[in-house]
Amino acid sequence: MSADATKLVYMANQIGKFFHHRPEAQAVADTADHLKKYWDPRMRRKIIAHLKSGGAGLDPNVRKAVEWIARDAKDHHVYPAAVEGEE
Repeated sequence: MSADATKLVYMANQIGKFFHHRPEAQAVADTADHLKKYWDPRMRRKIIAHLKSGGAGLDPNVRKAVEWIARDAKDHHVYPAAVEGEE
């Protein structure tokens, strides 16, 4: 895992831990919402690419949140290289 990916995984997991006390569906939705609202598009592209390459280190709810934003990005034709695995 690259140093960038390690940092992003750590940050995403910290966000997931903040919402962990909520019911799973809400925690996943809130984590995804946070990533969409507050992460720079380049960071989102990199975490999606990391997920596509196996997603090592992502906590289960965070993995689901990243899958959610990857689907959303694909549906809206955002970040096509990361979503389609061309990066």
